[in-house]
Amino acid sequence: MSLPLMPKAVAVWLVDNTSLTFDQIADFVGMHPLEISGIADGEVAQGLKGRDPIASGELTKEVIEKCEADPKAKLRLQPRVQMPEVKRKGPKYTPLSKRKDRPAAILWLIRNHPELTDAQISRLVGTTKPTIQSIRDKTHWDYQNTQPVDPVALGMCKQIELDAAVAKSAPKRAAMEEELRPEGSLMTTEESLADPIDADDAREVADADDGTRAPDDFFNLPKGGGEDEEDRS
Repeated sequence: MSLPLMPKAVAVWLVDNTSLTFDQIADFVGMHPLEISGIADGEVAQGLKGRDPIASGELTKEVIEKCEADPKAKLRLQPRVQMPEVKRKGPKYTPLSKRKDRPAAILWLIRNHPELTDAQISRLVGTTKPTIQSIRDKTHWDYQNTQPVDPVALGMCKQIELDAAVAKSAPKRAAMEEELRPEGSLMTTEESLADPIDADDAREVADADDGTRAPDDFFNLPKGGGEDEEDRS
């Protein structure tokens, strides 16, 4: 059974503001009836401020009145309604205590995810484009003392937000890596496996192996090699 948040504080409020039985309150908050009795006598939870379960949406006034009228009825926790997250435009707010860590987070993102745009970094870290540019061109006033740190570890963004930004820029990263690859370099294992054989190449292979070649044709032996050996002997 799910319990309300801060069950003991809820028990204090129910004891002070309702005529529910100790058993009903104990069953709802997951405590022993003797503990509820101790709260009523002032021996338990002294000085603890009660928490209103009606204001938090965990109970309704109608449910409480129904249980007050019927001592055998049980309180039931109301389902919590999850409010949709409001998306804000522009950079997110960064607490003052973490603003000094912005350069470290920006440097980490630039080095590990160069495909991210200034706008994406701005949304993740909550900074401005001039600050990002100063880190890119190494003109930031404290650049020499800045060490790259994962913004997720600093609490500036969530891992799911970083993953979403990286996934969105994945095609750009692939293009950047292709441009930086030296001409004539070997393909990676993934690329070689993903590259299908050309149709013309397939026909050449099929024509070369039509079933009429002799076994010796598969070995690069010089012609007439056997006769030369017999002449020398």
